[in-house]
Amino acid sequence: MSHEYDDPTRLIPRNLEQAGTFSPDDPTQFIVRPAGPPVRYVPAPPVPLQTPFVTGHHPGAMMGQPVVPGPEHLRLIAPVQRRPTRGWRRLVYALTGGAVNPGESPYERNRRALVARVNRQVRGDYRIAVLSLKGGVGKTTTTVALGATLASVRGDRVIAVDANPDFGTLAQRGPDQTRATVRDLLADTSIRRYSDVRAYTSQSESRLEIMASERDPAASEAFSEDDYRQVISLLQRFYNIILTDCGTGLMHSAMTGVLDEANAIILVTSPAMDGARSASGTLDWLAHQGYEHLVANAVVVVSSARPGATSMDIEQLMQYFQSRSRAVHFIPFDDHLAEGSEVVLSLMNRKTQDAFIELAATVADAFSYREHGQFVPITPAR
Repeated sequence: MSHEYDDPTRLIPRNLEQAGTFSPDDPTQFIVRPAGPPVRYVPAPPVPLQTPFVTGHHPGAMMGQPVVPGPEHLRLIAPVQRRPTRGWRRLVYALTGGAVNPGESPYERNRRALVARVNRQVRGDYRIAVLSLKGGVGKTTTTVALGATLASVRGDRVIAVDANPDFGTLAQRGPDQTRATVRDLLADTSIRRYSDVRAYTSQSESRLEIMASERDPAASEAFSEDDYRQVISLLQRFYNIILTDCGTGLMHSAMTGVLDEANAIILVTSPAMDGARSASGTLDWLAHQGYEHLVANAVVVVSSARPGATSMDIEQLMQYFQSRSRAVHFIPFDDHLAEGSEVVLSLMNRKTQDAFIELAATVADAFSYREHGQFVPITPAR
């Protein structure tokens, strides 16, 4: 038995306008509109589904579901500025109780970026050899100041080792907390923990640890390549960054071990003709001995050990070494460093502190380029 509601083509008024209208003379009277031909209901065409904007790996993207962009695409209209820490900006911030925040200065932003570079992660340990064929150019000072900068900024362990066979002076640039030497460390066969090694080092206020060389010149000559390799094999178990203060000779017995174990070298020279020639000759010798990878990634430090102007064109000197190495840095003369005593970062002037943090950032740039214990050459900084 059929029913009138079974016919899907039956005209069904959708609203009052389709059924009729009210009389203009009598608003209460509804005039029925004469029925017209049946109107078949035609559904609206389907709206095509647009391709969603997918950001990242979203589970809905795998199932063809619409994906809503994540909050990382939202932009802050007025992000909170960092609090200034120096200069007139800091004064304005303090006087207004923080109501007026001029933000960081370009110097502060640049320094924060340098600190971020210095904090680049080290995978395993990283070994840096600091070299110079000429004495008195600031090699040991550079070793300690760079190590102190790395240790003060980073949260891991940094140590400087004296591998100078000619009565090295590295220990004199740090606190005198122990009379133990690298020779005593080698003689101890019971070392199992970091605290065991710490008994043989002195630690400065920057957290840099220093391991002294043999204080007896006759005994220090016996420090061999095998001895150095044993020391490094032990230290790399407990330290993330190991700096080696080398002697001025390239032919002494430990030098082969130093270069073989190094991930990078820092070549220190003075802004003088004899120092520049010695540094250039060192790069030539290293390349001829099969250490081209160390030369290509070397960092040259031009250290001014004397006050006043130099007779050499510093810019021209730095451009020359820039063509032969990864980067070149200039360390200005500093009264505190010239004293030859314990290096304290806070006693250096600001220009010297800035120079060393820039050097530390350049050194740290190479931390992420190591693969399986080898150093991968990188493009020189320009």
